[in-house]
Amino acid sequence: MSYQPSNPDLNSLSDTLEKYPRRRVLLFKVMEEIMRNLSPFNKQTRQLLFAYTSDLNQCRLSYDYHKAASMASGLDESVFAALKTDINSAKIDDKLKPILRFIKKLTLTPDQITQADVQQIFDAGWDEHAYFDSVCICAIMNCMNRFVTAIGIDANSPGINHTDKMLFTLGYAG
Repeated sequence: MSYQPSNPDLNSLSDTLEKYPRRRVLLFKVMEEIMRNLSPFNKQTRQLLFAYTSDLNQCRLSYDYHKAASMASGLDESVFAALKTDINSAKIDDKLKPILRFIKKLTLTPDQITQADVQQIFDAGWDEHAYFDSVCICAIMNCMNRFVTAIGIDANSPGINHTDKMLFTLGYAG
């Protein structure tokens, strides 16, 4: 159920954004830039980072869609269970773990980010583009997770339509 008094039955992301078309365009342009353009991260990794950030934010709707997209790209479901308890135990490339630690800290305690956190990313072999992409992915997912939660979009709502599912799966919303 939407928290918007003008239309409490409005509970899909696409319908909500239709009410505010300029913002829809801006949000989608940012998501498109992150998901579709050249990046040191492949699509599967970007979906994993989207899902992980959404899980940290307890945004079930976004987490479920991005997790499904990651798994459809070949990522094993056990990775997600491991990330909930210990990044180091996740069966993923060790090079990705400093990125995940950084995203966790940036999401949960952004005021505690230091040069040392960033340096771990570079020490793992990533370049500035990867660092910047991880910042952008984390930032837009925090924005979108809070957006979805604050307007009252519920993953179990019958109002979640095919367009919303497609937007989440493709990485356009979240």
